[in-house]
Parts: sequence; C-alpha cells; structure tokens
Amino acid sequence: MILNCWIIDDEPLALNLLESYVNRTPFLRLTGKYSSAISAMKDLGKEPVDVMFLDIQMPEVNGMEFSQIIGTDTRIIFTTAFSEYALDGYKVSAIDYLLKPISYSDFLTAANKALHWFEIAHKAASQSEEKRGIFVKSEYKLIQIMFDDILYIESLKDYIKIFLAGEPKPILTLMSMKNMEEMLPSERFIRVHRSFIVQKNKIESVNKNRLVINRRQIPIGETYKQAFMALIENKSDSKG
Repeated sequence: MILNCWIIDDEPLALNLLESYVNRTPFLRLTGKYSSAISAMKDLGKEPVDVMFLDIQMPEVNGMEFSQIIGTDTRIIFTTAFSEYALDGYKVSAIDYLLKPISYSDFLTAANKALHWFEIAHKAASQSEEKRGIFVKSEYKLIQIMFDDILYIESLKDYIKIFLAGEPKPILTLMSMKNMEEMLPSERFIRVHRSFIVQKNKIESVNKNRLVINRRQIPIGETYKQAFMALIENKSDSKG
C-alpha cells in the first residue's frame, strides 16, 4: 500500500528534513510540500491526501486551525517544537505527535501508525459490501438510515438532527458531529459549518455564504468555506 502525503511547515530546514524522511520511506509518496497552511489551502480537495505531516505554529493559520477543515479520510501527524500542544493534537484526532527535532526512527513509527490505520480500513471495506447506511439510536431504539435519504445533519448541543428526504420531522440522536462525520462516507458528505453536514448531491444552489437544500438555507462557515468552494469549483470544471 502506498500513502500519498503532504508536508506543511514554515521552517525550510524542517520541511527539507521531512521530505528526506518521506523519500526514505517506501510506502510514502510526497504529493504536496508547503511552507504555510494558506498556500496548501488552494490544493485541498484536488486529490486525496492520506497522511499530512502538519506543523502547528505557523503564521496566519496555524496547524490546529487548518486541521479543522481537512477531511476525515486524511490522517494527521502533527510536528512541533512545543510539547504543550500534545493534548490539543489528540483532541482533533491526530494519529501521532512528533516533537522537534524529529529523528527518522520517530518519523517512521508515526508513519507506520498511519499505514496500519489504512490497512485496517481497507480490510474492513473489502470484507463487506458497499455500505449503504448507518444505525443510530433514537427514542430507545436503533433506526437504520440509508445514505441516499439524508439531506443534511444539524447539531443541537449534545444531540444531532438528521433530516431525511420525504420525512416531515428529523431524527434526533445523542451523538457528536465529529462522530457522525467519521461514520459518513466523505465522497458523499461534507461538513460546511460547525453545526451542519450536508450531502453533496442534495445541494440545490449556492449563494455567497449559504447553500440551499430542500428550501432550507444552510450557512457556510468561514473555517469550512475554502474546502467547500474547492469542491464546487472542481464539480464545475468537470462539467465543463
């Protein structure tokens, strides 16, 4: 298995060191090298990124902020000179945390964790048919929800509301948006706001900072706008 990876670091020496580590690692292929999160944003969504080696302390947009707009299919390995960020790294589901100066041994250990994660994910996918839906607990029972029926999902404090086509009322379930996002296939769903996940093919129109699904206007958050607009532009290019 070959994993496509990006390196993002504002220190040229660190950037070159990590590039040399990637080139020494047989299962890694470098597909992006950036000196800032801002410069990397323009390429988000253009092609899949399996692993991202992401510096935390960077100007304008730091690594923690940037990690919030990266799709859940990308595994993050934070790189930083400051150990106090370790706990924050695990809060955003980073697969590992490397403290500078980074040795190749530590780098390889983290890269192997990412490889192991993808091997398990691919094995699980190959052992079953294409997943068509999920089960959620609502009103003391498990309800099966088919992906095709989901219009959008909205957070409500500790609960989420799942809006379905043809249903007058949403399904209410106790779950975090982060957990729900990880359960949904990223090729079909995208998070557009801290409170909203939408199904891509259900979007009817986009107007400035809002999109419309089933006559409902849904806000597009600033944190998610770059990735969302890249998706829209890619769709427009493919149609053209």
